[in-house]
Amino acid sequence: MLHHHLVRTALAAVVALPLAVGAAPEPTDPARQTSWRLYLTSQEAFDLKQEKGDQVLFVDVRDPIEIMFTGFTEVVDVNVPFLLANRDAWNEKKSVFLMEPNPDFEPAIARALTARGLGKDTPVILMCRSGGERGAPSARALEGKGYGAVHVVVDGFEGATVKEGPRKGWRLVDGWKNAGLPWGYRLDPDKLYRPGR
Repeated sequence: MLHHHLVRTALAAVVALPLAVGAAPEPTDPARQTSWRLYLTSQEAFDLKQEKGDQVLFVDVRDPIEIMFTGFTEVVDVNVPFLLANRDAWNEKKSVFLMEPNPDFEPAIARALTARGLGKDTPVILMCRSGGERGAPSARALEGKGYGAVHVVVDGFEGATVKEGPRKGWRLVDGWKNAGLPWGYRLDPDKLYRPGR
């Protein structure tokens, strides 16, 4: 009996270790850093999900409406938005709906792990649109809540914008879509966040 306990304890420790030795370098911007200091490119996230399968939880943290128009990858296990668009409030500076924190963010991640028979020691990978505005902040929302290893995809689903030329402002630099990884506009309703379900 003691032998089985030791084996389970050793396996849990291995699963909670950072997933990649050659992972993406730490961002220099403190706003993009987390206490785990675990960063992946979209290609590394894809490779790790292929290698580890159900031993890791891959979460898309974008609003489902955003996903509907920008695309989705079936490689993701679940969509749990970090921020949700408030259609009753307007962000004058950006000329968009105001984005507000999802109060169900951490509980929904915990439920996704439990539904798969996993614990908070399971590595979690978080991916937003560009790796910036929601990547590290969504990871920081999990700090101090018992999670063992939270990785941030630094280039996100769509990547960064082109800075000059005729395609200035287009998201064509890095990112899941630009790396040629699998994605499309067909959505899986079982993976998308739908409150009350």
